[in-house]
Amino acid sequence: MDKQITLRFRFYSVAHKSIETVLKEFEDLKQELEPNYKIKILDHHVWLSLGVLKREKYSPHLHLQLEPMEDGNTAVNGLYGPDPVLWTFFIFLHFLIGLLFFIASVSAYSKFSLHQKFHIEIIIIVSMIALWFFLYYLARRNRRKGLPEMQNLQEIMERIVN
Repeated sequence: MDKQITLRFRFYSVAHKSIETVLKEFEDLKQELEPNYKIKILDHHVWLSLGVLKREKYSPHLHLQLEPMEDGNTAVNGLYGPDPVLWTFFIFLHFLIGLLFFIASVSAYSKFSLHQKFHIEIIIIVSMIALWFFLYYLARRNRRKGLPEMQNLQEIMERIVN
């Protein structure tokens, strides 16, 4: 696997074991890594993340979807992503900034059409654009900080899958 893993990175792999064996091995690994890593298993889904003591706001999560194959092997579909709470907060901020940008743009156009001053609206529009760039910078910084932890999650997953 390439050392340059990015957030929201998807991958596909094949474990040359039955799905029951893979789930059993993850269950055993869960007991071994308990305080440092959190492994959650539900049906044919496995979530790997750092434990509460080691987790930071930028810590990534790995979601594995296991599917049985006809030849008895297991297909593994993986997805790396940010913390769901942080992701939801970022989406909320983007929505709020977009809404304020839209309202200020409509107000500025209306005032422009009526030949009124619209300096405040221009300040709001420029501020929202600056906030968008700031959120982009934060997301890139968090992704860069989470890369070593993603490598650790990858190594744990490969202990079972490969």
